[in-house]
Amino acid sequence: MKKLRIGIVGTGNIAGVHLDAYKKVQNAQIVAACDINPENLKTAAEKYGIKNTYPTLTEMIKNEELDAVDVCVWNCNHAKCSIEALNAGLHVLCEKPMAANAKEAEEMIEAAKRNNKLLMIGFVLRFDDETKIAKDFIDNDYLGDIYYSKAIYLRRHGAPGGWFTDKSRSAGGPIIDLGVHVIDLTRYLMGKPKALSVFASTENRLKNRPHLKTSVGWKPKDAKPDDVYDVEDFGIAMIKYEGGKTTLLETSYSINGESVTKKELYGTKGGMNLNGQSTKIYTEVNGFLADIMPVTENYNDSCDMFEAETRHFTDCCLNGTTCIASSEDGLEVMKILDAIYESAKTGHEVIIR
Repeated sequence: MKKLRIGIVGTGNIAGVHLDAYKKVQNAQIVAACDINPENLKTAAEKYGIKNTYPTLTEMIKNEELDAVDVCVWNCNHAKCSIEALNAGLHVLCEKPMAANAKEAEEMIEAAKRNNKLLMIGFVLRFDDETKIAKDFIDNDYLGDIYYSKAIYLRRHGAPGGWFTDKSRSAGGPIIDLGVHVIDLTRYLMGKPKALSVFASTENRLKNRPHLKTSVGWKPKDAKPDDVYDVEDFGIAMIKYEGGKTTLLETSYSINGESVTKKELYGTKGGMNLNGQSTKIYTEVNGFLADIMPVTENYNDSCDMFEAETRHFTDCCLNGTTCIASSEDGLEVMKILDAIYESAKTGHEVIIR
């Protein structure tokens, strides 16, 4: 069996989830890792049995025979690392968001095309069981023309700190960190329409609330109470797409309300609520309003979403399978994110070119 030889770029936080997933993919092999943080690099190497480690991507590429890299670094370095790897003739899986802005995303796509290599974006929710089930119903026309969606990802008290709240490294707060997930997923399920305009507002009022006695939950290893916090803590946006389609985004790191993640879709034949636990379809049956809740126990295509993502990346690289999380999709989402921040800054609707 031919194996895809992969190098991990960045070994903190999300890289561990990727490395756990690759262990379940038989035709993928992690042969090396690099990180500017020697402590993170040493910890990951020992935990996952990675023999060859390097302080920089340049050194890893120079000394290893790789087929691909998996980019898990700060958002500000997604473009730089991806372009270097693509120019070295390697396939790339880049974590979301694709880049810090749309201009960088365009440069990444140019590098992928120039070197005839795959650039896949880590839109992992596309690989979730719930998404696959929803797509099955949508493809079989249970919802009809989907003209409206809600993309909701709210944390009541969940500002991670560390690099996530430092704009110089993250490029933004919950909009680019959490909102990117639900924007991409609702757009994907709506048939990937082209975005036309955005009207948005952001706030930075509650921040990380270090005085609270309750935990924020997950935090990066280097997070501290006095970390820089110069990103938004809340954002709302109305995204207008071609074909009369609209998405309403709500996202937060810190809000005096319920922590919730929901993706709601509304079509001419039915609607759908995806909340991460159960999928519910609102429709009509025999002249009656009716709710459908699919029985999903023993779902034949069930798989951990990160395993499914890394398996798909490996398959695309080795067998030329069409990628379902393309860089072109990544660019479209980056244009939306740029427009959200610009609209919030100016107070006006922003037209997307």
